[in-house]
Amino acid sequence: MTNHIVLFEPLFPANTGNIARTCAGTNTELHLIKPLGFSTDDKHMKRAGLDYWDKVKITYHDDLPAFLATIPDMKKLYIVSKFASRDYTDVDYTGTGDHYFLFGKETTGLPEAFMRKYPENAVRIPQNDDNIRALNLSNSAAIVIYEALRQQSFPNLARVHTYQHDKLK
Repeated sequence: MTNHIVLFEPLFPANTGNIARTCAGTNTELHLIKPLGFSTDDKHMKRAGLDYWDKVKITYHDDLPAFLATIPDMKKLYIVSKFASRDYTDVDYTGTGDHYFLFGKETTGLPEAFMRKYPENAVRIPQNDDNIRALNLSNSAAIVIYEALRQQSFPNLARVHTYQHDKLK
């Protein structure tokens, strides 16, 4: 089983860089759906991802239909949206097969027609809608992927690590 974070037409290199770093630290694959609002060679994106880019498996897709054509089981596609009525924690991410977490563009989200076609796939991170329009994209990706990993018992992730200069010992 592999987890995948999918970004639809991301605009800001810092968000994508932060998400790439999260992917590197969680063995999560990253998918970027074009067009991108930046060059992947952009110095700001590399700075946000620091020196982890070679640790991330990144797949580029020309558009949303091209990405959807790669999904073997549409039931394992989770559309993360503030418009969803089901919490992301109400989903069981432990089943076999890959899990895909799709996030919309920072400014406009996902296309409305697409959202209406797959309402049963939509999940929401609870938030105070009176105070904000949406959570930050990289924070949202981290919240959701760590819930999936928690349910999966954090496969292939270090639960404890000993450092030469351990600050807690």
